[in-house]
Amino acid sequence: MQHVPYFDAASAAPLHPVARQALLAALDEGWADPSRLYREGRRARLLLDAAREAAADAVGCRPDELVFTPSGTRAVHAGVAGALAGRRRVGRHVVVSAVEHSSVLHAVEDADVTEVGTDRTGLVDAGAFGAALREDTALACLQSANHEVGTVQPVDEAAELCRAAGVPLLVDAAQSLGWGAVAGGWSLLTASAHKWGGPSGVGLLAVRKGTRFAAQGPTDERESGRAPGFEDLPAIVAAAASLRAVRAEATAEAARLSALVDRIRTAVPELVPDVEVVGHPELRLPNVVTFSCLYVDGEALLHELDREGFSVSSGSSCTSSTLTPSHVLKAMGVLSEGNVRVSLPAGTEAGDVDRFLEVLPGVVRTVRARLGAPASGPAAGAGRTAGAQDEGEGEPDLVVDSLGKRCPIPVIELAKVIGDVPVGGVVSVLSDDEAARLDIPAWCDMREQEYLGAHAAPRGTAYWVRRVS
Repeated sequence: MQHVPYFDAASAAPLHPVARQALLAALDEGWADPSRLYREGRRARLLLDAAREAAADAVGCRPDELVFTPSGTRAVHAGVAGALAGRRRVGRHVVVSAVEHSSVLHAVEDADVTEVGTDRTGLVDAGAFGAALREDTALACLQSANHEVGTVQPVDEAAELCRAAGVPLLVDAAQSLGWGAVAGGWSLLTASAHKWGGPSGVGLLAVRKGTRFAAQGPTDERESGRAPGFEDLPAIVAAAASLRAVRAEATAEAARLSALVDRIRTAVPELVPDVEVVGHPELRLPNVVTFSCLYVDGEALLHELDREGFSVSSGSSCTSSTLTPSHVLKAMGVLSEGNVRVSLPAGTEAGDVDRFLEVLPGVVRTVRARLGAPASGPAAGAGRTAGAQDEGEGEPDLVVDSLGKRCPIPVIELAKVIGDVPVGGVVSVLSDDEAARLDIPAWCDMREQEYLGAHAAPRGTAYWVRRVS
C-alpha cells in the first residue's frame, strides 16, 4: 500500500498499534458485564480496573477520581455541569479563555461567562485570567494546549490563582495528555482517546477529591454515576493501553517531531510569499504548526493539498459551513484566510515534510492564480493600525464594493486598488464577510499599510485603509 502522509493528528491520531492489539484482545476477554459477580464479569471488572489505574497514573490522579465517558465532549459537558451544580450556591459565573475548544464554550452557554483574551500567539496571560475571578465564580476553564495553533497555556499559574480564590479549575487536556501529565493543582480534567491514538468513543473525566461536584442528568451505578450506560470495555482497555504506550515514547518523539515542525515554521515564510505563521514559537505542542496565506481560499487550498496526498486542517471561514473564521484565530486577531494547520502524528517521516514543503508553494500559486490575486508584495513587517478614522478627515478616496463576496476576495480587491490612490489616500472596503474584520487589518500589517478602523455602513461594514507607501 502506498504511503500517504496524514497531517491532521490534532483532529484524530491514527490508531496506535498497541491500541489495536489491546482492542482485539479485550473483545475476547472483556465482553461481559463488569458489574456481575460470575467469572466472566469478574474478568471484565479486572480489565476495567486495570485500565482505570493506567489512565489515572498517566493523568496524575487517584483511580477513584477518574471515570470513562463516551467521548471527550461528554466528559467536558459532564464536568462543567457537575461542577456548576456542586457550587450553585456560590453563583453561576464562569471564567474561560477565548480560545477554549467549542465543547467548553457550548457547555457554559447558559452561565454568566467572562472570556479572557489572548495575545497574537494565542497565549493567555495568567494574571488576567486570575483577575477575572469573582466572589460568585463557580468554575474556571483553561485548556492545557490550544487545539488549532498548539500554544501551551499557563495552567500551573492559573491553577494557583484559582486555588487562592477557592475556585475549581477545569482543564481540557485533549491535545496534550499524550505528551505528558498536566502540572498544577487543577480540580477537573478531561481528555479524549482518539487524540493520542486510542479508539474513538472514549473520553475521561477526572474530578479530584474535595471538589464539589453533583452529577447531572439521569444517572445509574456505572462510573460513579457520572457516565451512565454500559461501558465500552474493549475500547476503554485499548485507550488506556495506548495512552501508556504513547507516553513511554513521548520524550523521544516530541524532540523528533518538534525539529520537523521547526523546519516548517522556518521554511514556509521563505518559500511562500505573504504568509503569517501563527501560534507561540516556543510555548507550543511539539507536533503542531499553523500558518495563513494571503489571497487564498482555505477550502481550495485544502482540496489541492489533498490532491497532492496531504491531509491537513483549516480554521478559515471558507472551509466552514457557518462562513465565520475560527473563534481561535478571531480571538488572536491574526489572518484567517488560507489557514492551514499541520499536526504531525507519531512516526511522521522527514521525507514527508520535505515533500510537503516542495508541494506547498506550487499549490498556493495555483489557488492564487485561480482567484486572480495580485503579485506578492514585501514581507510581513511594519504595518500600522490606527483607531477609527476621525470624522473630520472626510470621505475615502476610493470605495471598493465587496458586498456578497467571501474571503479572500475582499482582501484581493483591496490589494488590486491600493496603488490607485496617492500616498496618504484612503480606500474603503465594503464587506459583509465576517472574515474581513480579521483579514483586512492583517493585510495592512503584512503589506505595510495603515488600518484606520471599521465603520457601520447601510449594508455590511466599511473598512478604511490608508496607503502608506
